Amino acid sequence: MNILGISAFYHDSAACLIRDGKVLAAAQEERFTRKKHDFSFPTRAIDFCLKQGGISAAELDVVAFYDKPFLKFERILETYLAYAPHGILSFLQAMPLWIKQKLWMKDYIQEELDFKGKVIFPEHHQSHAASAFFPSPFQEAAFLTMDGVGEWATTSFGTGKDNKITIEAEIRFPHSLGLLYSAFTYYTGFKVNSGEYKVMGLAPYGRPLYKDLILKELIDLKEDGSFKLNMKYFDYCAGLRMTNGHFHELFGGPPRKPESRVTQREMDLARSVQEVTEEVMLRIARHVHKTTGQKYLCLAGGVALNCVGNGRLLREGPFENIWIQPASGDAGGALGAAYFAWHQYLEKPRATDGKTDSMRGSFLGPDYSGEEIRVFLEKHGIPFTLLKDEELAGTVADLLAKEKVIGWFQGAMEFGPRALGGRSILGDPRSPKMQEQMNLKIKFRESFRPFAPSVAAEKVSDYFEMTGESPYMLLVAPVKKERRREMTAEEMKLEGIELLNVKRSEIPAVTHVDYSARVQTITASQHPRFYDLLRKFDEKQECPVLINTSFNVRGEPIVCTPEDAYRCFMRTHMDYLVLGNFLLEKERQKPLDKDTNWMKEFELD
Repeated sequence: MNILGISAFYHDSAACLIRDGKVLAAAQEERFTRKKHDFSFPTRAIDFCLKQGGISAAELDVVAFYDKPFLKFERILETYLAYAPHGILSFLQAMPLWIKQKLWMKDYIQEELDFKGKVIFPEHHQSHAASAFFPSPFQEAAFLTMDGVGEWATTSFGTGKDNKITIEAEIRFPHSLGLLYSAFTYYTGFKVNSGEYKVMGLAPYGRPLYKDLILKELIDLKEDGSFKLNMKYFDYCAGLRMTNGHFHELFGGPPRKPESRVTQREMDLARSVQEVTEEVMLRIARHVHKTTGQKYLCLAGGVALNCVGNGRLLREGPFENIWIQPASGDAGGALGAAYFAWHQYLEKPRATDGKTDSMRGSFLGPDYSGEEIRVFLEKHGIPFTLLKDEELAGTVADLLAKEKVIGWFQGAMEFGPRALGGRSILGDPRSPKMQEQMNLKIKFRESFRPFAPSVAAEKVSDYFEMTGESPYMLLVAPVKKERRREMTAEEMKLEGIELLNVKRSEIPAVTHVDYSARVQTITASQHPRFYDLLRKFDEKQECPVLINTSFNVRGEPIVCTPEDAYRCFMRTHMDYLVLGNFLLEKERQKPLDKDTNWMKEFELD
């Protein structure tokens, strides 16, 4: 039985194919169109999933869309009516697409796919909850979903048991932890729905000077984690901005202009909203634990990508263990909708071993054979060296030890926002200059942004205050005290961005200014080739850790194809590119020919 899950028309459109309860394929539309956070109908992602399953759309049994369009339209309409005439411009912008397309989603899907079968519409937070619980390793667990907004719900919790999820309580729009965080994303000059992780990365440079003000004026937070926002300060209900004049007056000025210099004020604002967010997450988790009596917790929704909060939940929260959906945002709604159709709608049984999730490491996207890569390289006259399997890890480990930056393209593409070793850029974490160099010369992004470490799973507790696994890079943990370097008296006086160039540990390139790191653990079963590289680097350098950042430049989605990877490689100061077993050295490459058709289309803006 084949089930297609779809998310579309808000941000991060995606598709997922489940066959007989097993995930065959999942991918975001942005990876194919090369438009970051593409929200259009995921035609290419669907084509990939169907091709991977060897079927046509006509052979699908059920299509599941990740939310209920009529319910969402009701919320939008009621909100605009409540604020009328304020927001008329926003209303006039939103309505044509709803009336023309979004309200007739069943017809639209059937027409686009040429599919005559059953289309179902779980609620948005049901899709999130399904994506959290059903692929998890737990037979029974609590779940917590937090995001900006679905139809009406912004936060929900409940219990999953066997093949059923039950939502027990929810917080409704306009009161939203995700939208509170996005308001500060907007106010600090970053892009909403894509810049939230920049705020999280900026927070350790700041001081929580505004935390009490946020708790006093913006959010009424109760002991059980329930909350209400003071809508006097926000404009997202009916306007085209997140914040308004009252908000700007409260925090002493207008929002930072995008791309202008980030000041200490933005750092302090980021730290303040981050601490409030963590407090909300902890209080809700304690309430969920008390209410459900469950030992385990599953997380999804955009807020579950806040890996600093997740790390605190694991260390300080009441649950024995937590599991986080790697595609926690709206893209994961496609997977959740498909799982919901299989287990809840079709009532198919579910069994787990209590240890292993069913996400296959989140390597659910396109894969390219050695022959396909060779054809691409030879077609375009690209010089390469072909390495044997037994040579690959040692060769790359030696290059990394020489402070070379490597583009690493192996196996299937990751589903979700994180590069997990399939489409990664790798570096030596021991190099003090590597963070700034990779940010400015490779990624073309803000110098304050931290990089994540990938570490062989059995060695994680040698370097980080963590004992379990973190395969999806969704938990932040402190670097072990024994690995840290004592700061000098002069360094202790530094503040804000001045802290960036202080060497903090044996692995400075992945140690944030607060001694934290967003850890990914790697096992041989999950990703044998990447694990082999980590093992070889450890064998040669006595360090089982590498920098792992996503294979893309700022403003571009993670690369999908060998062409994407080569283009990104040539447009940056990367030293080497590894495509499967093919090693490409930058110095041997010809400059890009702008008249070449396959390159022409993808020049930087």
